[in-house]
Amino acid sequence: MFENLFPGLRGGICFGKRDFIDHYSEGREEETVPVPLTSAFLCDYDDHLLSLTHSCLTARLPLYANVCFGANCVPFLLFFQYTTQILYDPARKKEPSPAFQTELDTCLTLFTKWNEANQVEFVEQLLSRMCHYQHGHINAYLKPMLQRDFITLLPTKGLDHVAENILSYLDAKSLCRAERVCKEWSRVISEGMLWKKLIERNVRTDTLWRGLADRKGWIKYLFIPRPGVTLRQHKFYRELFPKIMKDIEAIENNWRTGNHNLQRINCRSENSKGVYCLQYDDDKIVSGLRDNTIKIWNRSSLQCCMILTGHTGSVLCLQYDDKVIISGSSDSTVRVWDVKTGEMVNTLIHHCEAVLHLRFNNGMMVTCSKDRSIAVWDMVSPTEIGLRRVLVGHRAAVNVVDFDEKYIVSASGDRTIKVWNSTTCEFLRTLNGHKRGIACLQYRDRLVVSGSSDNSIRLWDIECGTCLRILEGHEELVRCIRFDSKRIVSGAYDGKIKVWDLQAALDIRAQTNTLCLKTLVEHTGRVFRLQFDEFQIVSSSHDDTILIWDFLNCSPKEEPSVVVPNTSMMNLHNNSGSSSGSGSSVGAVGGGLGGAGGGALGPNGGAEGGGGGNGSNNQNNGVNHLLHNNRTNNQNDELSD
Repeated sequence: MFENLFPGLRGGICFGKRDFIDHYSEGREEETVPVPLTSAFLCDYDDHLLSLTHSCLTARLPLYANVCFGANCVPFLLFFQYTTQILYDPARKKEPSPAFQTELDTCLTLFTKWNEANQVEFVEQLLSRMCHYQHGHINAYLKPMLQRDFITLLPTKGLDHVAENILSYLDAKSLCRAERVCKEWSRVISEGMLWKKLIERNVRTDTLWRGLADRKGWIKYLFIPRPGVTLRQHKFYRELFPKIMKDIEAIENNWRTGNHNLQRINCRSENSKGVYCLQYDDDKIVSGLRDNTIKIWNRSSLQCCMILTGHTGSVLCLQYDDKVIISGSSDSTVRVWDVKTGEMVNTLIHHCEAVLHLRFNNGMMVTCSKDRSIAVWDMVSPTEIGLRRVLVGHRAAVNVVDFDEKYIVSASGDRTIKVWNSTTCEFLRTLNGHKRGIACLQYRDRLVVSGSSDNSIRLWDIECGTCLRILEGHEELVRCIRFDSKRIVSGAYDGKIKVWDLQAALDIRAQTNTLCLKTLVEHTGRVFRLQFDEFQIVSSSHDDTILIWDFLNCSPKEEPSVVVPNTSMMNLHNNSGSSSGSGSSVGAVGGGLGGAGGGALGPNGGAEGGGGGNGSNNQNNGVNHLLHNNRTNNQNDELSD
């Protein structure tokens, strides 16, 4: 009854004669706890109203009170005990009698003669004959005996490595707390170099940590050091960890606030201007230009260090790895170049119109074309590339492809995304939803993100074909898109680059107006291509420039002190920051995604139908590059509707 009235307390009532109560409480009053009671309680007892009223219990229990059954009052004993741990105090034991001591010695002598199984059986029999109160004391006695500081005890057995291995699984917050447990724990952490191991684990598993290690230079103090580099003491790594966390916080804050350092490469094309595609790594940027060339730029000097010539049309897409650069052009060919020497080693002639996009990985390449087809190639070597299968099904130019070991995903000016089996090349399903032609797409795991000439971005679940979210904000055709595990970065013909919160976009509870984090406005022309990683965005445009938005090496952003009254200028100022997000573009490292469907879409965004369009007023819905590059009309030499 009182267990319900007093949560967290254990209580009981003894009714009867006073001598019974005295007998029950004999020897136990020292273990009871004073409990303040300030309320009256009502409960049923044999159909009578039991009224219990107390003011406050300040004396040691047991307490004698009256229970009223109508006009009769019966004395009773009320005792309460907290259910928290009962501390076992041997000093409170009474001096045993000589007879008890003799019997105890006899029992202990017999106990020591038994084997472990018999000893356990004997103790179980004893425990079964004890009351709950005695069990509490036994429990309090056993608890300290069952607790073991194994981190301290293991080194005494010569098992330091086991203690170190156990603590090495802790995260930074837990490891910091473990250091303060005692000197022995701190010693195990220090001698085991556990802060160093924690940093190494993060560098192995997190691309942001890996990038920081390379850029800040402390990678040389991790893992097996290079000759001539000595490992630092534990204190160095203990102090390094919070510095790394501070750098990561600064990078994230720069993305959030739009604080960046901008570098610009002017491509200085002689004839037609525009950079249609690019891919970069830490040493170089490889770009495909409208003037039919591939230019390679040094990342340090931002100077052109190599020019590849051979295409007779605009270079619309490219991708490279550590061996080759493969490019597609409006001249309908796919060309293979040696990445180190720049020598052309192979030319693939299959498509009958402009090659708009390509991807290769693990001995397989997929190309797509204005001729509405998709070609799947087997790559044995740079000089041995054979056609495996041609996929048809789109009703307009196929503007972009992506694939992994499971699916090939293609998007077209016919407003659809089609999914194919990578192994058998069998058609699987169509994703419908965009209202105009689709210009760009990226696929990874189950997620597909696409951009369209309907000015929207859509997120799809490739397995079930459902649209998960629509992102709206661009004012013109969305030409390029990339995403990582956190963010989406998109570029459009409005000259803007937008950064979106991917995790929020996948959350159906998130408000639409909170999904766009930042808008970058620096390009003066249409944005054709972009890639990004945790530290930077690299983008190219119709304005013949490549921009590098650096969120790592930049000074703190100052708050503006002057408010611009002009509304348009205010909007430009507010949108001129960068975006929050760290990402790892697959193309940021050699061998990543490189191809970009070429050129620029026209203003109409596409109509249903085929991939023609050599006329000056082309209304097709594909991202279709016109083959005649000698036209004076600027739009006709770009990807048009």
